[in-house]
Amino acid sequence: MTAATANVCPECDGSLRSDDCETVCTQCGLVVDEHAIDPGPEWRSFEDDDTNPERTGAPLTRSRHDRGLSTEIGHSTRLKGRKRRRVARMRRQHKRTKIRSKAERNRVYAFTEIRRLVGALDLPEHVQEQACALFESAQKANLLQGRSIEGFAAAVVYATCRTASVSRTVTEITTAAKASRDELDAAYDAMNRDLGLPTGPIDPREFLARFASKLDLPTEIEQMGRKLATELRERGLDAGRNPGGVAAACLYTAAKRAGHGLTQREAADVADVTPVTVRQTYYNLEGKGDSQAIACQQ
Repeated sequence: MTAATANVCPECDGSLRSDDCETVCTQCGLVVDEHAIDPGPEWRSFEDDDTNPERTGAPLTRSRHDRGLSTEIGHSTRLKGRKRRRVARMRRQHKRTKIRSKAERNRVYAFTEIRRLVGALDLPEHVQEQACALFESAQKANLLQGRSIEGFAAAVVYATCRTASVSRTVTEITTAAKASRDELDAAYDAMNRDLGLPTGPIDPREFLARFASKLDLPTEIEQMGRKLATELRERGLDAGRNPGGVAAACLYTAAKRAGHGLTQREAADVADVTPVTVRQTYYNLEGKGDSQAIACQQ
């Protein structure tokens, strides 16, 4: 339609009437135009909260035992006296009825521990979601019987880091977790055996960025260390070695070649290995062999 005929019916030249959804002719009833349905969130201005007009609710999440769908009875300062006490009793009973079984109670406790671990280790949100989903799979497979829930919480976080190529060592996980190393190993072995975790050898290059940041090394040394780690992998010299120690040795070798003041002790401490581990990989990179490394130890 042109601007001159915008308010005229194309069939009977009658006048048009528009509402929120359609434009129709008042004489023949022809629907001239209609608006498409907006599938996005509904927006509405509330008198008590003008800054957040969205009322579609939070998205679904795997990190909650009920996917975040349960109702929450909030706190209000406007309630006084008997009504306030009654709402408090309703809130308490509502929290009790949200957990219907012992398995669900264990899931709530484990998900809380997983969220705490993810926050303590500064891990991305997708690791938290996948770890909670993995714990639920382990629970459905009856792998928790006779084993520690804290151990499974730590094990699913570690397994998710392995599968998502997020560099975290077992020592870092157990330091932040409530479980011991033995509990983590028992839970991880059970999941790896029965669930078939898609985990493979850890690439030492996954640790380089984080180690370089902790050691305050420039970007050039990190890039050189990445090339050295790639060289070790192509030569097959990183097989059977601690990936964190290999990454620390690559950074130490790159720093030494660039004339940067980094000691073997500093590189070993950031990877939680001994200086001997760093030294052996350093000699391999320099082509000096393990014999000199042993002589240097003596």
